[in-house]
Amino acid sequence: QVQLVESGGGLVQPGGSLRLSCVASIRMFSIYAMGWYRQAPGKQREQVAVMDTNGATVYADFVKGRFTISRDNAKSTVFLHMNSLKPEDTAVYYCNAQLRTYTYWGQGTQVTVSS
Repeated sequence: QVQLVESGGGLVQPGGSLRLSCVASIRMFSIYAMGWYRQAPGKQREQVAVMDTNGATVYADFVKGRFTISRDNAKSTVFLHMNSLKPEDTAVYYCNAQLRTYTYWGQGTQVTVSS
């Protein structure tokens, strides 16, 4: 059974930083594209950043230059480094694993940016 477990969320002041982690219990983790999505209250889930199996990345415009996605295939873990956080970054952040038609989601971790 595939499980994705996120951690690292919390309350941070505007301008602060957080690092989210997602540990995946997936065989052959390295062949999955991994990504981070977020959902704010009353809004649809949106893509934040994705990384394919070759290390190529795609970022949403609203996080470019502030967030960085990375992965450690040896530890089956994907990270989201978030800097210069803004109140509008407040949301539940979800980890996603994608392989062809198969997609898996974590349970989410809350990030709140507030003074």
